[in-house]
Amino acid sequence: MRSGRIDGAPDYTNVTTGSHKYVILVGDGMADEPRPELDGRTPLQAADTPHMDALAARGQLGLVRTVPRGFPPGSDVANLSIMGYDPARYHTGRAPIEAASQGIELAPDEVAFRCNLVTVEVNGDEVTMVDYAAGHVSTEEAAELIAALDERLGDDGRRFRAGVSYRHLLIWQNGPLAAESLPPHDFTGRSVGRLFIAGQDTARVADLVRGSWEVLPDHPVNRKRRAQAQHPANSIWLWGQGTRPQLPTLAERFGLRGAVVSAVDLVRGLGVLAGLETIEVTGATGWLDTNYAGKVAAALEALSRLDLVMVHVEAPDEAGHSGRLEWKLRAIADFDAKVVGPMVAGLKDRGPYRMLLMCDHPTPLSVRTHTADPVPFAIYDSASPRDTPQGYNETDARRTGLMIEAGHDLLARLVTRTD
Repeated sequence: MRSGRIDGAPDYTNVTTGSHKYVILVGDGMADEPRPELDGRTPLQAADTPHMDALAARGQLGLVRTVPRGFPPGSDVANLSIMGYDPARYHTGRAPIEAASQGIELAPDEVAFRCNLVTVEVNGDEVTMVDYAAGHVSTEEAAELIAALDERLGDDGRRFRAGVSYRHLLIWQNGPLAAESLPPHDFTGRSVGRLFIAGQDTARVADLVRGSWEVLPDHPVNRKRRAQAQHPANSIWLWGQGTRPQLPTLAERFGLRGAVVSAVDLVRGLGVLAGLETIEVTGATGWLDTNYAGKVAAALEALSRLDLVMVHVEAPDEAGHSGRLEWKLRAIADFDAKVVGPMVAGLKDRGPYRMLLMCDHPTPLSVRTHTADPVPFAIYDSASPRDTPQGYNETDARRTGLMIEAGHDLLARLVTRTD
């Protein structure tokens, strides 16, 4: 189950990089589908994106398949591709990547699970996923809830570890690796009851989820949230399990020293496994209120010392999961105005650079979850700009006729002169 290559694709074995600095800007989940209320345009076409459009007009534009055929369209798979790693060879699960972000060394017999704090509604045997993010519970509130879970349920080789907002981890010795994995954001407003009628490994997960119902609903944090008309974090949800992957670093592959700037443990964990610095920015939330200026400042500082930086912004993806068009348009416009524009301005007069602009996967508003469709990318070289009448969007990218089937080849296209 390996992803393909386009005909005539260059051989990237033992490549050497040039004197450029390299920048990867990822607007998570920006790609979408044509919307009737936008006169048949996609959010990328409709949003105010002058800086992204300028990069597309002056660079190489095309489509890339970040999720190989046969893989689930998760951010773990897609961002692994963006960082230059073939998911068919290196992907072992989402949660182990997030564990790496937290400095957790998994033992050979340990399985890491992503542990969401969610809001569910239970009516007899029927369980409905009301909110996969528990109203975007704050990191401080979540830390209290995770501590309570670890105290009550952290036995039999299990340990809960707090992360950011609703995103946390469970490390489980000899855990049920073969359990069915149901991403909670795929089931907003829908039944998830099938988890609770499954057998064997999946039943072990269901039993632990039920156990959280004895801990969370009446916790003081949730009593306060209900009093303030906020969704309570009244359940855990376990998914994305796996064992620790082994990745060669980007220094070993390309001789590059780099950094990653993201609010999301998943992306920071990929950075750790790739041998990159992980830069945490105060106020980086993964939502519309994230500290964009702080991320840009951190990225520009990193480039003064290093060869490559990746800046990841989660807000467009979260807006897609919400199904709110106005939020997605705002998230895309903010990414353009507060990340892309300032990064280009900050790189002026710093010497030659190459910039890769892209999203990891589509998060269409119509389905409120990820899809595996190819996404637009643009590579801009400050030393040899082009002049083409095109913008950064799905339609213009498709019109170029450039389609890269093996998404993990894209990084090497950025750091070597192959075009």
